[in-house]
Amino acid sequence: MSSIKKTAQININVGLDENGIPAKMEWQADGQALQPCKAMLLSLFDETSKDTLKIDLWTKEMQVVEMDRFFFQTLRALADTYFKATQNQALAADMQRFVQYFGEKTEILPKQ
Repeated sequence: MSSIKKTAQININVGLDENGIPAKMEWQADGQALQPCKAMLLSLFDETSKDTLKIDLWTKEMQVVEMDRFFFQTLRALADTYFKATQNQALAADMQRFVQYFGEKTEILPKQ
């Protein structure tokens, strides 16, 4: 008997221009309205091959300063998620130090 009691879907719509470059992106989770976005990073761990499959997309309108902020927030979240998943405090702290460095170098954070 399966332990799955419910399923959910996340949909991502990518509108491409004549050159195949993302011009518009929207996402939607079950029961929610479509939400526009400018960039996405999707990583999936393949159970059989043990490889990470990934899709990285961003629209033509995504500015470098926005990409810097997107990566800063993503790196910070990855460090938090890594700690929650592994309880490896030392490595998670090292990752957060890099996030701090990245934030300062991109001027998202003031230099300390």
